[in-house]
Amino acid sequence: MQTPDLSVVTGAFGYTGKYITRRLLSMGEGVRTLTGHPNAPNPFDGQVSVFPFNFHNPDELAESLRGAGTLYNTYWVRFPRGPVTFEKAVQNTRSLIVAAEKAGVRRIVHISVTNASEDSSLPYFRGKGLVEKAVMSSGLSYAIVRPTLVFGIEDILINNIAWLLRRFPVFAIAGSGDYRVQPVSVEDVAEIAIGAAHRDENTVVDAVGPETYTFDAIVRLIAHNVRSRAKIVHLSPTPALFLSRLIGYVVNDVVLTRAEIEGLMANLLVSEGPATGQRRFSDWIAENAGRVGTSYASELGRHFR
Repeated sequence: MQTPDLSVVTGAFGYTGKYITRRLLSMGEGVRTLTGHPNAPNPFDGQVSVFPFNFHNPDELAESLRGAGTLYNTYWVRFPRGPVTFEKAVQNTRSLIVAAEKAGVRRIVHISVTNASEDSSLPYFRGKGLVEKAVMSSGLSYAIVRPTLVFGIEDILINNIAWLLRRFPVFAIAGSGDYRVQPVSVEDVAEIAIGAAHRDENTVVDAVGPETYTFDAIVRLIAHNVRSRAKIVHLSPTPALFLSRLIGYVVNDVVLTRAEIEGLMANLLVSEGPATGQRRFSDWIAENAGRVGTSYASELGRHFR
């Protein structure tokens, strides 16, 4: 039997999933999570039951979803590594959707990205577009939430920009830096997702904050707030990527990918629609200047080790 006040959140121990879970628990809802790290520390003091991703076993995957009214899906990969590819992530998500249908889940809230398109030349955005198509083609009631650049304490991109600005005398921006970003807080993304879950109509909504910056401007705003003395310079994308790879060797991580630079420069992290989030990045960075970038946030450490 479906239990309307039980939700499944993929990746509840991660970034966006953690905020969705925290919000659901505060509303008195039961939460179950599917995760690739079932033995990781549970930050919810046992309030969230934990199941592994069983993409290879459709029956077990469906059973782990059974009884839930809503599935919040945050599963994705930032870049391919070894057997983890965008194509595999698309395949896994399709398996998750089929399992949700089999388990009797009423509604799926899928976290995508602004400007996702199956016709995109960028694998990240193309994969997200293919998953959106799978969600829309399923028999599930659905809401697709498309965030731009998500900021929060556990964020990787904003945190590591601040970390670099704190520690290096020079910070390189790819190209002119006049391409735009429209940051949205992770709390707003969680609220938009949960609000969408409690409606009936199928919908696609961008999750975007009230402020729009050029990338150059947002880097300078971060630098100002963390009191960085780094010289901000502009390089063509290739040498900028080379420098990020050098830093990646030092920190044993993937700092930035060519596809991410291309996505930024193509203005894919802005929306043509109205703001749907309320929290202003300028306020947040001022309030959290003493915390942001004090330590490096490793993507590989978070997901691959």
